[in-house]
Amino acid sequence: MDPDTGSNTLSTRAMRQLISSDDTWIIDVRPIDAYNGWQLEDEFRGGHISGAKSLPAKWTTYLDWIEIVRSKGIETGDPIVLYGYDIEEILRVRESFEKAGYSDIQIYSDFTDEWAADPELPMERLEKYQQLVPAPWIKSLLDGGTPQHHAKENFVVCHAHYRNPEDYEKGHIPGAIPLNTLTLESPETWNRRSPAELRDTLESLGITHDTTVVLYGRFSYPKNDDAFPGSSAGHLGAIRCAFIMMYAGVEDVRVLNGGIQAWEDAGYTLTIEETVPQPIDDFGPEIPAHPGIATDLPGAKALLSAEDGALVSVRSWKEFIGEVSGYNYIEKTGRIPGAVFADCGTDAYHMENYRNPDHTTREYHEIEALWQEAGITPDKRLAFYCGTGWRGSEAFFNAWLMGWPHISVYDGGWFEWSGNPENPIATGQPE
Repeated sequence: MDPDTGSNTLSTRAMRQLISSDDTWIIDVRPIDAYNGWQLEDEFRGGHISGAKSLPAKWTTYLDWIEIVRSKGIETGDPIVLYGYDIEEILRVRESFEKAGYSDIQIYSDFTDEWAADPELPMERLEKYQQLVPAPWIKSLLDGGTPQHHAKENFVVCHAHYRNPEDYEKGHIPGAIPLNTLTLESPETWNRRSPAELRDTLESLGITHDTTVVLYGRFSYPKNDDAFPGSSAGHLGAIRCAFIMMYAGVEDVRVLNGGIQAWEDAGYTLTIEETVPQPIDDFGPEIPAHPGIATDLPGAKALLSAEDGALVSVRSWKEFIGEVSGYNYIEKTGRIPGAVFADCGTDAYHMENYRNPDHTTREYHEIEALWQEAGITPDKRLAFYCGTGWRGSEAFFNAWLMGWPHISVYDGGWFEWSGNPENPIATGQPE
């Protein structure tokens, strides 16, 4: 017997009329990867109904589920339409809404068979969603399959960590090799390493310019009294490594959406068995192949006065106004005068404003809306920065996934800027 959906079930025709309404929330309860564009159930088209919000059914098990809902602006009296792959999941989300006091809830159950199957019905997707991969995609790759959007045999999966080999040793995706972020960036400057050093590192890892590289890491809460708090931010470090590999010239860089948490949430096991890299002799083309995605100090200063550009600070508010430097090895506090604030979250090792509760990348429409409110728009030349490049690299990666054309990372960030007494510094509330 089919589950009881009640009388509030919409037809595709009614749904089509509804999407033009500003009064109703259309909510996609499928995994965020499906929302982004992955065809997880072999539907005819990937992506989501135009204007829909992402609220995966998985999140209903979280204690703070209602806070997640409210953070999206969905109020108790608002009309809601739920859709997804599985009617049981849709009903579970409906039940959670009803328990929270929501009553105007309708269901659309023909998404796969009718909406996604009809090219005339409007859908959207993250432009480069293929580079933000779900855990089953990696599982298929490692098992010898041919997952969507991949036809190569040459691939390397990297478990990123920052001077913390125990993070790999205590459990990693089977077949993944360890990657210390320090092999790609220098602890003296926290900038990307020299082209010769990058070449040596990539070749030692078995990575050529045409290797598919999949990166991921583990998130754990940092201890700020630790000598190296960043050792907890493994997935943030993985995205930093992704940026540097793209800069070097690796043409197919991918990130596991949600890091190692996504692998475990999918029910897959970890291993403590080490996979040893297989070095190669020649990376390929000259490094860097894409120098334009990295901005150095002169370029950062030029953006501050450019009408068509912006230097974007991906730091916390306390860092931005000068209450803290964000790091135990940076003494000076403050911000670069004229930089645009793009709030990362609570501190130097978190990116809550760019991630979902399960560490997957936040719904890209929401990131774009936050940026546009601050005047950060895709028509401008943008350089994202933070303290030493990690958070700036994650913001860059988000913009790159959205297809923004004129983006880069100011690699030196606050560490470089504050280290030169000739550079101006602002503190306090910005005007």
